[in-house]
Amino acid sequence: MQSPGRSVASPGQAPAPPMLRGFVDGGYVESAGDAWDNVDPVDGSVRARVQEADAALVGRAVRAARAALDGAWGRTSVAERATLMRRVADRIEARSEQFARAESGDTGKPLAQARELDVARAVANFRAFADTVAAAGQPSFLTELPGGKRALNYAVRRPLGVVAVIVPWNLPLLLLTWKVAPALACGNTVVVKPSEHTPSTATMLAEVLAEAGVPDGVYNVVHGFGQGSAGQFLTEHPGVDGVTFTGSSATGAAIMRSVAPRVRPVSFELGGKNAAVVFADADLEATLAGLTRSVFANTGQVCLCTERVYVERPVFDEVASGLVERAKALKLGHPDDPATTTGPLISAEHREKVLTYYRLAEEQGAQVLAGGGVPALGGGLDGGSWIEPTLWTGLTHADRPMREEIFGPCAALVPFDTEDEAVGLANDTDYGLAAAVWTTNLSRGHTVAQRMRVGLSWVNTWFLRDLRSPFGGIGLSGIGREGGEHSLDFYTELTNVCVAL
Repeated sequence: MQSPGRSVASPGQAPAPPMLRGFVDGGYVESAGDAWDNVDPVDGSVRARVQEADAALVGRAVRAARAALDGAWGRTSVAERATLMRRVADRIEARSEQFARAESGDTGKPLAQARELDVARAVANFRAFADTVAAAGQPSFLTELPGGKRALNYAVRRPLGVVAVIVPWNLPLLLLTWKVAPALACGNTVVVKPSEHTPSTATMLAEVLAEAGVPDGVYNVVHGFGQGSAGQFLTEHPGVDGVTFTGSSATGAAIMRSVAPRVRPVSFELGGKNAAVVFADADLEATLAGLTRSVFANTGQVCLCTERVYVERPVFDEVASGLVERAKALKLGHPDDPATTTGPLISAEHREKVLTYYRLAEEQGAQVLAGGGVPALGGGLDGGSWIEPTLWTGLTHADRPMREEIFGPCAALVPFDTEDEAVGLANDTDYGLAAAVWTTNLSRGHTVAQRMRVGLSWVNTWFLRDLRSPFGGIGLSGIGREGGEHSLDFYTELTNVCVAL
């Protein structure tokens, strides 16, 4: 296998940053496209150069995926693929530190988080979908016909085909494997377009899959951007049979327009403007710990993060002061420092977007309880994309920071008086991804969670997932569900076989 790139320097000079290339048909490949800098969000330095895939290379990747599908890979059994998926998981686990450092380097997140969440979930994704595909079945129906005759109806699954996998920058390895594992377990081939900000782990995964025995052409990677680049070339390619995408609602709408003329299926997990509802009877220590995670995890760059916190009025001040105390205690610092809890935002451009909402909130009358700006960290970190964890009160539902996804470490706190009011406020959004309800009244927890117009509704927890359960959103938050057998419904086509007996 060819190397993805190497550093070249003259004697006495610092080595040039490595070049990351696309991976097609079992090897790293050159492209006529331009290259760009992969910038470290921690300090603004250049980690690598990344070569953009042009339309010709995207076409080559799709053809390689089609050829693999039509070849030996298309004849593998479910048992063979499940065994292979477990082998992949073992190899990711064996290289977990390398994956964690690559993920932390691209995103700036604490190294401990990359180890404990991102890499651990990547391993779990391959193992979970190996188990799912091995155990999956379909119902059959014995149909009674006039005259005593009967017919047997049963369904069989076949792969969807060549799947375009487009992955965001916030949890790149976790979400990449969340899509690639079920796609391959079901017998598909994939062409992956990672985010331009986080190209490393998608490139590394190619090596692991090859080592595990995945045939050439089954897993391909093309680097680039969206409009006018690899993303558009891939979604518009006539050889692509379906698209799975996690990212912004606006990009999801653009992909829908791309696939509409060919009526290709899509699975979208898009943005969120998620609410938490805190009742006065909640366990406040547990609630504050949960809110600290749900508002500030991954520097607020998780589609499931809470940006709206509704608190029953008798405990509003206590919750607000407790959350402010925890926000101020977060430790911003280098990812390698075990004390670090919070990394930078992904880029200077994204920080400017989030700061625009910080400024807008103040202009629209928000009271800033914590944060609101850019920290001065020193120690070589001030060139990075750092931002302060921020909390507000005083915003109304007519204000843009309450209605638009910010995707940063911030939330607005709003008091409520009745259960119906809380549900109405939480559901007053065009999004519908996730919600969290905090109460010690279990009956109320069930009732309110079921009234939330979302795809995922938590009670007294957040980000707790069973990989067999459905995952997805409604409204601007997406189309379709993935997870367990729900993923199989997207990554396979069903053929009903009817036999007259």
